[in-house]
Parts: sequence; C-alpha cells; structure tokens
Amino acid sequence: MQTVVPLLPLTATADAPAGQSNGWREKLDDDDLAVLALRNLIFDMCNQNGGGHGGSAIGMAAIGVALYKYVMRYNPSDPEWFDRDRFVLSNGHAAMFLYALNHLVGYDAWTMDQLRGYGSAKTNGYVTLCHAHPEIEDPAVEVTTGPLGQGIANAVGLAIASKNLAARYNRPGFDVVRSRVYCITGDGCPMEGVALEAISLAGNLRLDNLVLIYDNNQVTCDGPLDWINVEDVNAKMRACGWHVLDVADGRYDVQALVATLNLARNNAALTGGKPVFVNVRTVIGLGTATAGTYKAHHGVFDAESVALSKRLAGQDPSTTHQIPPSALAYFRERREHGRKLQSEWEDLVDRYASAHPHLARGFRQRQAGDNGDRWRSVLETLDSTRVAGLATREVSGAILQSMWEAHPALFGGGADLVNSNKVPYDASDVFHPTVGYAGRYLRYGIREHAMASISNGIAAYSPGTFLPFTATFFMFYLYAAPGVRMGALSHLPVIHIATHDSFAEGQNGPTHQPVELDSLYRAMPNLTYIRPCDAEETIGAWLLALAKTTGPTMLSLGRDPVGPVPNTDRFRVAKGAYVVRDVAGAQLTLASCGTNLHYAVEAAENLSASGTLTRVVSAPSFEHFDAQPAAYKELVFPLDGWPIVSVEEYVATTWARYTTASVGMTTYGYSASNASNYDRFRLDAKGIEARVKAYIADLAGRDARRAGWRAI
Repeated sequence: MQTVVPLLPLTATADAPAGQSNGWREKLDDDDLAVLALRNLIFDMCNQNGGGHGGSAIGMAAIGVALYKYVMRYNPSDPEWFDRDRFVLSNGHAAMFLYALNHLVGYDAWTMDQLRGYGSAKTNGYVTLCHAHPEIEDPAVEVTTGPLGQGIANAVGLAIASKNLAARYNRPGFDVVRSRVYCITGDGCPMEGVALEAISLAGNLRLDNLVLIYDNNQVTCDGPLDWINVEDVNAKMRACGWHVLDVADGRYDVQALVATLNLARNNAALTGGKPVFVNVRTVIGLGTATAGTYKAHHGVFDAESVALSKRLAGQDPSTTHQIPPSALAYFRERREHGRKLQSEWEDLVDRYASAHPHLARGFRQRQAGDNGDRWRSVLETLDSTRVAGLATREVSGAILQSMWEAHPALFGGGADLVNSNKVPYDASDVFHPTVGYAGRYLRYGIREHAMASISNGIAAYSPGTFLPFTATFFMFYLYAAPGVRMGALSHLPVIHIATHDSFAEGQNGPTHQPVELDSLYRAMPNLTYIRPCDAEETIGAWLLALAKTTGPTMLSLGRDPVGPVPNTDRFRVAKGAYVVRDVAGAQLTLASCGTNLHYAVEAAENLSASGTLTRVVSAPSFEHFDAQPAAYKELVFPLDGWPIVSVEEYVATTWARYTTASVGMTTYGYSASNASNYDRFRLDAKGIEARVKAYIADLAGRDARRAGWRAI
C-alpha cells in the first residue's frame, strides 16, 4: 500500500497557474493520475454528445479508483465469476462512472467505441451498452438501477443471498462464498421510502457483508440539499443498526478511502457485525466552473476546466477519449489480479469437493442454477381432491410447503401477513442473526416496496441460484409495484403470492379491495399474472411460476372457499384460457377466473335452463392465452357474432380484446361480508344472470362484435 501523502495547499505547477491546481498535491502519484484519467474520460463521455449526468461521476472518481483498484474482488476476464464482489450504483444516473471504470479495468465488452455511444441519439438501429442508466443485461452490471433507492434495496438482496450461501456451504478452512456487496448512493436514494425500508431491514439482519457508500455532495437536481433535507444522516443510520464511518474529504485521497473501506471489510470487531455506512464528503462536478452547484448535475462541462484537468494528467487538451498508457496499465493490472483470484477460488472449490463431497455437489448445483425436476413431478402428481373446495390461498400454502424440500432455490417470505397468506415456515428455518443465516424464510416486516426490490437483488445474485418469493394482500402489491416492475423489466424470476384478491376480502373494506389493480399487472410487460379458480388450477399456476426463468410471476389468490367448477385442468392453465363448460349450439359464452368463476358457472346453468345455451371459459392467464395459435384462440372465443361476456370483480379494462361485454366493477368495494358484497355489486349468479339477460335483450339479435364492447 502506498504511503498516504497529505494534500498540500494550492500552488503553481508547470501545467497549471497558481490557484488552478484544483486541490491536487504538488507532485502527483499513481493514484492521483488514475483519478485524473478516470475524470478526464468521464468529461469526454459527458461532452461527446452534448450532455449527460456527469457531475456525480466526476465527484466520485477517487471512490471508484479505491474500489476497483484496491478493495473489490472481481475478474474483468470473467464478469460472471460466481464469488465476485457485487457493485451496485444506486444513483444510476451517474452511469458513466461505472461504464468508464469497466473500460479502464479491461472488461472485454466495454470498448471505447461502446463508451462513445453514451448520450447518442441511437438512430438507424444503433445499439450501445452505455445506456443512461445501468441495465442488468450488460456485462459487469449487477442490477438495473433507474428509480432512486431501488439499488440500495437490490444491494440488500444481494447481501442476503451471499450471506445465506456462505452459511449453508462454507466450512472451516473452506470459505467458498466470500462475496461482499458494495453500493454507492447519492443524496437522493436515502430519501426514498424503498431505501429506508431496505436500510432498516439490513440493520435488523446485521448484514455485515454490505457496505453502503454515500456520495455526500449536498446537491440535488433542483439545488442545495438543505433546501429539502437537513437531517443527521449518520445518526439515522446508526439508529437503523448500521456502523458508520466518515471520510471528511473524498475528493482526491485514494488511500484514505482505501483505508476506510478496508476497515469496513476487515474489522468485524469494530463494526460490531453490522452493515457499514461510509459517509464520504465529495464535490459534484469537482474542478469545473459549476462545481458544488446543481448546474453540475447534468449537462456539458466548460472547456477550460476540462483542458486544465487534462494538462494536470499530462494529456493533450485537444484530444479526447485517450487514456495515458501508464494510467491504463495501472487499471489493466486488475485483469491479471482477477484471474489469479478466480483461479485460487476454483482451486479452493476443488479441495472443498474432496473434503466435503456431499456439500460440494449441492454447491455446484446451486452455482449452476440446477434445481432438479423433483418439484415438477410433485406438482404433476399432487392429488387436488385432497384440497378441493379450499380457498386458493390455502391450496397455495399447501403447495409451497410441499415445494420447500422439492425446490432448493426457493427463498423468501411475507410482509407480516404470512398467516393470512398461508405461507408456512418453521421457526428454525428463519433467516435472522438470532437463528442463523442458513434459513430460507425471511421476515420482511411491513416493508412491501423493499420486499419486492430486495427479492430482485436475491434473484440477481446468479441465474437460478435463488428463486425468491414474496407474499402479502393483493392490494398491498400497489405499494410493491415499482419493485415488481423493475423485476419484470430486468427479467428476474420472483414469485409474488398475492392473496385476498377481491372484495371477498370483506370487512376491511375498499381500502383493502383491489378493484383496479389487476389492470396494472396484466398490462405490465414480462410479468405473468395468473388468477386460478380452484385447487387444480392453483397447482397449474405454480407449475408455470416455478418454470419461468425470464421474469416474475404473480399468483392472484382468494381468501374464501370456492364453489364447484367442472373440468378444470392443471395442465390446461398453460393455455391461458380453455372451455370448462361446453354445450352444443351455444348462444353465449361467459368467461371468468379466480373467485368469480364458480358464480359464472352457476349463472350459465341458469341461463341454459331458461333457454340461452351458455358455455363457460376459464381464463386464468391472459399472457399464456395470447401466446396460443390464432386457431386455438378462435375455438375458445369464437368470432361468430354471438355474445361473449367476461365476469370478474375488477374494473373491466383488460377483457375487451376477447369479449363483447363485461360484467365487473365500476366503483370501489364496500366493507361487508363476502356473500353480501357479491350480492351488492351483482356479481353472484343471480346478478350475473340479470345483467346478461338485459344485455342480450338490448342486442336484440344483432351481431355482438359489430355492436362493440361495453360494460354491463
């Protein structure tokens, strides 16, 4: 380690007039030149296409050098090395900070041509890795961070995943899982509710493998931070169970940052087995005409300041996108260092296999995302008659219990409602420092937003190693929606167990009754929303959810026992929609799902008895139905002009692409019993029958499709 040299007062140098050396010591060392090289590359990236969010990236440069040169374990030759340290840029608008470092340390994909694409118009199909925010699909990007605060919650999830694997597989002398998580945040993320929820949970869990670095530049987009926030952030973090370290000046001194970060990593006695918060004072847009002001947050930087910085580094100010050879060698040394780290780890794992063969086999399978097929055979042969008639939430709970041993990657919990969500767990299997970290059940507390976002981090640890699940009332997934959306956007497999999914929830009233929420989740790309009607379909829903590896699934489940529905089939759930009651010469189709389907079946029987021959379709998953061939879709929903009416306890915004009319909600629910709500809103069998008869009478024999969709 280099000797730390204190910063000298501003002096004249050969390359900079007096007063313009911007705080650098008189003789620059290798660390200083590396920081300058990084800042100069960021200047070029920011200015190349007329702007970008460069201010924070400039201010954090010394932090980046400390992390990527001295502190983190990673291998630029293999971005997917399983035991690498994970880095999360929660203030994702500062993306060029990450992109420039990825290039400098030598990740193959991050070429200078890629960096030139940052901020470009991307016309004519041009693509680049350098998006305005980091995206998980790109090498050496652990998670997609866009909305502020999400990255902190993702980092907590990554730390939970690493902690769990270490507890399950490490043995004395064989620390096959050592990966730590480093997350950088700006002033904005810690103000977000999702971050506060995640910070609180991390402190409660004592995640001592997590380091949160605060780029404390005291500036937001609109102006000085003290316009909107004057709290004692260190006191808040301590109150949340974190150990706090301070770096009074993080602008230049790489070794001061390294010493602090090493303290956070190595001194468990000092940190007390807690996650560590490193408060680093920086200056946004350091060394530019707008330094320290909101104007440095985004936009181009003045040419004079950029030229001065390049002269300090020994670069020609008239050139761009060039790295001094000595600085490039300084960073690229990490490639060989990373290969050595990974080789040593692989040798350790080989010796571990000899010493602990059974554990090693399990570890290799988890590493490969190989979770076997036992879960599938259990579900395919499960006797649904044993749980017939039970509420779908009850059936789901029984399935989850059977999956606990059959699917080793399952890991998760609920937001303080597991008794209502019917999520079973054993107290000895809880993930908590008072029990141990090998457990697979996580008590999230009343933190729905963080629960979803933390689960994304757990899923992102390595493909297939974890299959997280969450659970709460469907209505409270409105709190969790931003995290669910980020998981869908990031293609992260998570199972969200949403119970109490209608006004059958009852006496808690309209605040708990999600009449409109299905529309959000059915419209969300890459989110599979499944609403099963009974035990057989709930088994089918779990088959699909456990098989999906490209994004999240939401299981929409009811709280009350279900009525009889004929011909349900766990395997036909994969069709999305299928006929459960067919009649020759049908004049009407009723389509429904979930807790309303048995009322639709009863209404169809009554309508048929009164002369309107009625068939019934179960439609648990629009996404799966949309993927079917056109011929199959027309068999389910004929285009012959006969009326097709959907029936559901939601506002009917999504059924119009299949049906000619919808029986649904147009208001919020009501605080009343299950049965009285179905009667009140005319969604029981007699209400459905009356509304459909009025609709048919109004059609007066006209082609229902040509008459156009309507709510009835």
